Amino acid sequence: MNVSQKCQYALRAVFELAKYWGGGLGPISVSEIAKTQAIPPRFLELILGQLRQGGFVESRRGVHGGYLLPMDPARLYVGQIIRFIDGPVAPVRCVAGNKENDCPLRGNCAFMSMWSRARDAVAGVYDQTSFQDLIEEEAAAAERYVASYCI
Repeated sequence: MNVSQKCQYALRAVFELAKYWGGGLGPISVSEIAKTQAIPPRFLELILGQLRQGGFVESRRGVHGGYLLPMDPARLYVGQIIRFIDGPVAPVRCVAGNKENDCPLRGNCAFMSMWSRARDAVAGVYDQTSFQDLIEEEAAAAERYVASYCI
């Protein structure tokens, strides 16, 4: 159930683009996203290319080019990006829905129900968390943060 590092970077990149959605600021450069979200720029370019092919981001060329989110962040969910980058959300292969990973104990496995419940619980969190939710959570956390200047 580990989310790969590549997927974490993809989520952070989409999150950064979501923060600028609808603000009229135009595309955000790869270097800006990389700096703000602490993502290696070369790796980020590859990830953004993959996300563009999946229709999750759009790119603009030119001096003021970069990437932008083509959809409302309230309608884009974390689970969509995770599945696109990493594939099915599942604690074990036998509940991932892939026929190639069919278990020889299928139909007579004491663990199947537990694995399925775990998959559904985790997928439920991912599928019910929009990027707008994350933007609001970040804003709330910033309001609660109190800087300490003690030496």
